[in-house]
This record gives sequence, structure tokens and C-alpha cells, in this order.
Amino acid sequence: MDKILLMLQLQNQLNDATNGENWTKGITKNGKKINWKRCIYMECAEMIDSFSWKHWKAIDKEPDWENHQIEVVDVWHFIMSLAIEDFSQNMRGGIEDIAIYISQLPSFESVNTPAHKFVAQDEVIHKVEDLMRLSISKESLDLDSMLEDFFSLVSMSGLNLDSLYRLYVGKNILNQFRQDNGYKEGTYIKEWNGEEDNVVMKRVWEKSGDIAPDMLYKELAKLYASLTKSI
Repeated sequence: MDKILLMLQLQNQLNDATNGENWTKGITKNGKKINWKRCIYMECAEMIDSFSWKHWKAIDKEPDWENHQIEVVDVWHFIMSLAIEDFSQNMRGGIEDIAIYISQLPSFESVNTPAHKFVAQDEVIHKVEDLMRLSISKESLDLDSMLEDFFSLVSMSGLNLDSLYRLYVGKNILNQFRQDNGYKEGTYIKEWNGEEDNVVMKRVWEKSGDIAPDMLYKELAKLYASLTKSI
């Protein structure tokens, strides 16, 4: 449960910093309406593009599992945000209560184990589409089913709780870095010498297994400064 609690705390802090401390009411500090369910299904659509699903183009292209795993983590950001919002608006409790709730779900056991191998891409896509259906539904939020499908997707994607946590912390630091460097204003550079910043972050994070999150931020800042100087 500790890793789930820490991820929820980090997500709450990121949302406070990005959207203002009243974001759980569904409005940002700039008056922009928040729709976490839409965020989820749009990210799911991007996730499907990690695979060669098109019958008319690049039909033999291998799945981009590395990008897919990053997209899984992106969806996790939004599912946690939705859970925090739901618990707040319905007076179900705080961050600790959500962590306990998640840890007691039967689906949680599927990720609290050693990582499994990737399954066939069609099976993964079908599971992603299950998540999309739940997020598009106009019915009341079925958080149990959404988490059930998400944790199944995590396992099917060659991840477990430890690797999900590590990727999440890396992406959380990258998201903070983006916000600090003009992401919301549209001035942030996402392509770093031909590579998306996601890929750069993952490589730095994995290369230095014992690097602390604050040191990851500093390393990203160093690389970004070098990039902007060359432009």
C-alpha cells in the first residue's frame, strides 16, 4: 500500500501546483473545467497508436512497448486524479482512504506480484478499449471496474506495482519539469534532439538505478538547458 499512497500523494501535489488547490471541485485556478474521464479516453486512444493496428499502413511494424508503458502511466495519472476528485466530492475520505480502498480491491493483487510478459497486442488493445468505454460512459462513475481494467492492463503490459511506481515517479518529475518550463504556455520543447522527452526521462531514470527524484529533475534541467542553448 505504501507505493500506492505515495503515488496518490505525488499526484495530489502535482494537481495542486498545476490546477490550484480547489481542483477537486472540477475547475482549475484559471477557471478551466476539468474532465478527467475525457483525459483518460484521449490517452487511451494515444496508447492504441503504440501498436500497428491499422490494416492499411505499416502492417508489419512491431509494437512500441516502451511507449505503450509510458502511456499506461499517463492514464494512471488521470485515474488517480479522478479517484481523488470522486472521494472528495462524495465525502468518501482523503488520500489515505483511497490507498486503503485500492489495496483491498481484488484487481490490485494482479500487480502486487512479479511482472508478467507482454500479452498479444490485440488483447492489450481490447483491454484499453474496455477502459475507454468506462470513461466515455455517461452513467455514474464505476471506479471499481475502471481500476479492475487498469490493473489488468498494467499486468498485460509487462508491468507490476514496482515498475509502475518507478515509471510513475519518473513521469511525475517530468510533468513538474514541463510545468516549470512553459508547458502550459506552449513554449516548452517536447522533442529533445529528435527524441520525445518521455524517452529521454526513461533512459536517464533507468540508467541510474539509485538516482533520487530530485536528482532526476536536476539531470533533466541540465539536458534541457543544453538543448535550448543550441537553438
